[in-house]
Amino acid sequence: VNANRLDRQFQADSPLSKLVTDITYIRAGERFVYLSVIQDLFNNEIVAWRLSERNDLALVSETLDVLSKNVNMEGVILHSDQGFQYTSKPFNRKLKRLGMLGSHSRRGNCLDNACIESFFSHLKTEKIYLTKPGTLAEVEQHVREYISFYNENRFQKKLNNRSPIEYRETVAA
Repeated sequence: VNANRLDRQFQADSPLSKLVTDITYIRAGERFVYLSVIQDLFNNEIVAWRLSERNDLALVSETLDVLSKNVNMEGVILHSDQGFQYTSKPFNRKLKRLGMLGSHSRRGNCLDNACIESFFSHLKTEKIYLTKPGTLAEVEQHVREYISFYNENRFQKKLNNRSPIEYRETVAA
């Protein structure tokens, strides 16, 4: 288990310096699928995500692959809960190879990862519960649509009433 490096300091001074990650389940008809997300605390932008029919190590590993494909992750903090995937040796070896610093919430303390829990709540109440997807393909379509909306058009008070991408581009300018 990694130290709680984040320690509820949910703000970051620059993009891709402090990230949070977690998994949620989404009903697809009679079964569940699993969504793994990585969120940037600089602007709350969803920077990587993957869907799977299995809640396993491959899901979180592939989410990290999506993120690190074109970006240097050296020195970046990745904060998660103490789920088995995030505490596993293979996942932590991958973090080390990427030069990332793992960070874990205290056991059973969802407030230590409140930002990503908040995103999952918005996703479900603003999209999933309204559309009731019946298949994995429908879940994927709805998640893709919502993340695009969330990153590009959903204004947030703490971002001076800008969307995450608009905020990042304004600050960078």
